[in-house]
Amino acid sequence: MNAANPTYPATEVPTWRSVLTRSETSELLRVRRWRGLGLVVTNWSLIAAAMALVAVWPNPLTVVAALFLIGARQLGLAVGMHEAAHRTLLKNRRLNDWVGSWLCAYPIWSDCHVYRPYHLKHHAKTGSPEDPDIGLIRPFPITRQSLRRKIVRDLSGQTGLKFARAAFRRTFGQWRQSRNARRAALGFAISNGVLLGVLVLAGHPALYLLWVVAFLTTHTLVTRIRAIAEHALTPSADDPLGNTRTTLLHAWERLLVGPNRVNFHLEHHLLMTVPYYNLPRMHRLLQ
Repeated sequence: MNAANPTYPATEVPTWRSVLTRSETSELLRVRRWRGLGLVVTNWSLIAAAMALVAVWPNPLTVVAALFLIGARQLGLAVGMHEAAHRTLLKNRRLNDWVGSWLCAYPIWSDCHVYRPYHLKHHAKTGSPEDPDIGLIRPFPITRQSLRRKIVRDLSGQTGLKFARAAFRRTFGQWRQSRNARRAALGFAISNGVLLGVLVLAGHPALYLLWVVAFLTTHTLVTRIRAIAEHALTPSADDPLGNTRTTLLHAWERLLVGPNRVNFHLEHHLLMTVPYYNLPRMHRLLQ
């Protein structure tokens, strides 16, 4: 956060909670009845627009543009799953979990119900050895050569294939042993089958390859960038103001690397049940 830090006497240093009134906090925590659907509609609309662009003007330039846009919006769907995991996507809990699962998590081979306890542990143990996401940030700092190798692995699909193999083992590979695995496997198969069916009915079944290739390439790259921006090389795992960061983005960056206000990550960690659309206001209040 790029706000100036005022100087206070040692006995009067305010905490971040003390600068928010009770009414401001209540308003920040309010889940608006249908606002979360805007996240889902926006991401799927941009995915549809990217595919339509290739359908109308099929050439290498539009394919590359579509892959980057779809990969970013797959991350946007992951943000929708994340909101549902915190029960801030929709006010009705059953609808929150259904939309978060079927329209956000399953299409990208994830599972909101399994993700929820995993992610809440990340909040409880942020930056500590018990943080389940510590592997995303522990290697940093790295050399430029190392970063280039990671980007090459992402864009060549090597990272994505590794993730896909792990997802297959987690779902189809444990079909008999785990009810969670069966649910996620069916959700993935049905949601992706519906997407392919819609494209077949539209007369462009080959466009489904954009979805698959983006998932294996640009989606892994943008997910890596977000992980670096949010938690790598933060000052202090023990300080709630120092174990993550907010990044201020331009419009094109919000489109391609920071969908659905995910860049306001410090605010999210301070009050994890603030819906994504209230995070910019919380940022301004804390400044």
